[in-house]
Amino acid sequence: MKKIIFVCLVTILLFACNTHSNGPDVSGIKVEIPIERFDQVFFSMDTIAPEKALSALRVKYPTLMPVYLKNILGLNEMTEDSGYIRFRRLNQFIADSVNKTFNNTDDLKKDFENAFRYVRYYFPGYKIPRIITIIGPIDLLAETANGELTPDFLGPDYLGISLQFYLGKNFSLYHDDYFIANVAPDYRSRRFEKNYIVADAMKLVVDDLFPDKSRSKGLIEQMIEKGKQWWLLDKFLPATPDSLKTGYTASQLKWCDEYEGLIWNNIITSEKNIYTNDPAAIQNYIGEAPFTQTMPASSPGNIGQWVGWQIVKKFAEKNTSMSISEVMKTEPRKILEEAKYKPK
Repeated sequence: MKKIIFVCLVTILLFACNTHSNGPDVSGIKVEIPIERFDQVFFSMDTIAPEKALSALRVKYPTLMPVYLKNILGLNEMTEDSGYIRFRRLNQFIADSVNKTFNNTDDLKKDFENAFRYVRYYFPGYKIPRIITIIGPIDLLAETANGELTPDFLGPDYLGISLQFYLGKNFSLYHDDYFIANVAPDYRSRRFEKNYIVADAMKLVVDDLFPDKSRSKGLIEQMIEKGKQWWLLDKFLPATPDSLKTGYTASQLKWCDEYEGLIWNNIITSEKNIYTNDPAAIQNYIGEAPFTQTMPASSPGNIGQWVGWQIVKKFAEKNTSMSISEVMKTEPRKILEEAKYKPK
C-alpha cells in the first residue's frame, strides 16, 4: 500500500440524484471488518504515566504508532511524552465532539464491509485493511502520491480515518477564519460529514489498486485518468449517491447532466489544445474550487474529472468484453479515440 505523506496546513443531501444499480450480487462474500477506535483508546489513556501508556499502544498498533506520533503529531523520541499530554489537553474538546458524533459506528462498519465485498468480488486477491479511526491535528490533512489532500490515509495494513474532519459542516472550527484560509474553505468543509467517510476512504483503495500517475500528463489525459478513478469507485459503491462520490452538490450534478454537451464544447473551445500542459488550464478543470472559472457559477469545481468519467463510461460501454483491469490500464488517448464522446 501507499507511503503516507502528511501536509500541515498553516444539511448535506443524503439521497442526492444519480444513484445507480446495486451491481452484482455480493451477499455471499464474507467480509468482517471491525472499526478499531484508536481515537477513544488514545484519549482515555492515563496521562500520569504517559511512557507506559504509549508503550502499550505500540504493542497493539505497531504499524500505526510510528506514523501517528511522528508524521501526524510531529513528535520525536525526546518529545513523545510531553507532546502526547499537550495534544490531549488541547484537543479534548474535539475528542468530546467525536465521541458524541460517533457514539455508534455500526452503520459505518456495515457500509465498509459492503464496499469491500465489491472489492473482493472484482479483486479477490486484494488484502482488505484494518479500519482504524484516529483524531489528529485540525490543521493536518494527508496527501496522496498525486498531490491531492484527503482526511484519510492508507498504511501497510490499515486504513486510517481522521474523525476530526467528519464532525458535520456546522462544526465551529470549520468556520474559523484561519481554518477557512489555511485548511479547507467552506465549499470543501461542507463535505466534512460522516456520510462521506466510506467514499473518501474507498478513493484511496482505488488509487492503491491503480495509482493515478497522470500528474505529468496533458489536460484531457488527466481528465480521463481521473475519470477512471471515479469509474472504478462506482463499481465499489454502486448504490452510493454520486454526490458523495464526486463531492458535488445535487444541484451541481443536475447541472452537469443537463448541460453535458455545452460543458464539453466549452472545454474544447476554451482550450484549443486539449492536451495542453498549461498548469492554469489543468487547475481550472481538475482542481478543487467552488466552480469552474470558464463556466457559470452553478458549475462544480473539478468538472474535468466528471467529464473524464463520462468518457470512460462511454468507452467501457463499447468494450464490454474488457475486464475492469483492462479498462483501467488502457491509455487515455485510446479511450478518447474509441469512446467517440459527443454529448448533446
